[in-house]
Formats: sequence, structure tokens, C-alpha cells
Amino acid sequence: MKTVVLEVGSLTDSVSAATRAWKTGKAEGAARISFASADLLWKVLTAKRLEILKAMTAAGGLTIREIAHRVGRDIKAVHSDVKALQVAGVLDKSPEGRAIFPYDEVRVNFVWQGRPHTERAA
Repeated sequence: MKTVVLEVGSLTDSVSAATRAWKTGKAEGAARISFASADLLWKVLTAKRLEILKAMTAAGGLTIREIAHRVGRDIKAVHSDVKALQVAGVLDKSPEGRAIFPYDEVRVNFVWQGRPHTERAA
């Protein structure tokens, strides 16, 4: 099963993981697609785009028309979302023009940290 982790991580984290993989000759587990912030992750991975990824998971290369049919949406709107996912590096494009999401499983991973709460005097 080919898994991808969609995560929040810095460029330094990505370069470190790639360097370790190059030195050891093997990748560390699942493929990773990193976003610089949680805000950017959710800006790219909107609900409609996540629906497209879900429909494409384990499906091989699909045309825009096939994707639109699977998600029950307008071809023009799906084309726009697929293009945005390709620009973000989430989807690939085959030489024949099909959209490719070559994964059987998707995991989304990020950490949310809050600031300590201080009580204010009334």
C-alpha cells in the first residue's frame, strides 16, 4: 500500500528528511507532501479538493471529466481545483493529460500548540 502524509513542516524539516534518505539509501516510511503552515494546508486542501483527492485515491490516472463525474461537480470547477492541486504539488499530470494521485492511503498530520492562558483580574 502506497501512503502519503500531508503535513505541516518547514523547508528545513523536508531537506533534513531528504538528506537522511539520500545518505541511507532509503526513504523514511510514507511519501510526504509538506505545507509551510496549517493555514496554507487548509487553503490548498479545501473541502472540495479533499473530496477530489478521496475520489482519486487508488484510482490511477483520471481525466477531469472522470473526476467531475465521481464527485458530482461541474467540469470547469473541478478543472480549476485539479490545476490548483497540481500547482501545489499534490497531484501529478501524465503525458496524456490525466491527473494522477498515486496513493492508496492518505494521512493528514499537523500539531496545534496553544499559548498559555493567563487570568485577567476583574
